[in-house]
Amino acid sequence: MKERVPRGASKAGKVPFRIRLRRDRALILMTLPVIVLLLLFNYVPLLGNVVAFQDYDPYVSGNGVTAIFHSPWVGVEQFSRMVDDPLFWDATKNTLVLFVLQLVLFFPVPIALALLINSVVRPRVRAVAQAIMYLPHFFSWVLVVTVFQQILGGAGIIAQTLEDHGWSGFDLMTDADLFKYLVTAQAVWKDAGWGIIVFLAALSAVSTDLYEAAAMDGAGRRRRMWHVTLPALRPVIALLLVLRVGDALSVGFEQFLLQRYAVGAGASEVLDTYVWNMGIQNGDFSYAAAVGLAKGVIGVCLVLGANKFAHLLGEQGVYKK
Repeated sequence: MKERVPRGASKAGKVPFRIRLRRDRALILMTLPVIVLLLLFNYVPLLGNVVAFQDYDPYVSGNGVTAIFHSPWVGVEQFSRMVDDPLFWDATKNTLVLFVLQLVLFFPVPIALALLINSVVRPRVRAVAQAIMYLPHFFSWVLVVTVFQQILGGAGIIAQTLEDHGWSGFDLMTDADLFKYLVTAQAVWKDAGWGIIVFLAALSAVSTDLYEAAAMDGAGRRRRMWHVTLPALRPVIALLLVLRVGDALSVGFEQFLLQRYAVGAGASEVLDTYVWNMGIQNGDFSYAAAVGLAKGVIGVCLVLGANKFAHLLGEQGVYKK
């Protein structure tokens, strides 16, 4: 039977743009609000990065927007200042240390919990466990820090219980040396549930025939997990790793800002809080914009590099080749 060619389409099968526009107009109209929001809140503010090349003064004009056109240009002076600033390098060091620590300690936790939940036979028990683990994802960082303060703080449950039994108490919330492990534990408790849902969705797509075939070949539970389950999760793991590497310089803002005065700036200062401190508190908007712009450019390069590495490993990553 001869295949029918859509009206207005060429014989080669390529549909003209006006035909596709008329065909997909309903979908385009549905995506317009999202596109408008992205333009207003994600792309239009990027134009403000021009102040990184200026000595920006918001009071030189009637409002902050027109002040951009009246502020003097200084070229790359702000970036040179950034390179010579030891506080910037201290914040960068803390950021990278926390990123590596969270990547090593946080990333495997959702995978292990997803495998554990997936092995539960009873659907009701699995659903309850998943809901309990996912619930902290909806908590604000204020609530998360408060919960940890009530448990691990100097007046917390553990310290008070030890003191009641004659032991000396402790206060992990003000220990600068253990702060990086503390914030990692907070991140695991808060966001591991979201990762569990992602990996469980990937596990649901694995055909049961693969497990049955492996079991018939004599593979035990561990070998089935190693040869069937983990290869099925590898594309998702590669994608999340690429996104996590691209977000390496953004380990958090509110979480560190809330605990800044408890452990000091030396332990809690990361690039996000450094930009806030220089721009909002000190009013040095041009320098803060330069640091933020450099952080964004490095983040894009990390995404591209990690995605290229994923391609070398045979995975799709964020986008195909």
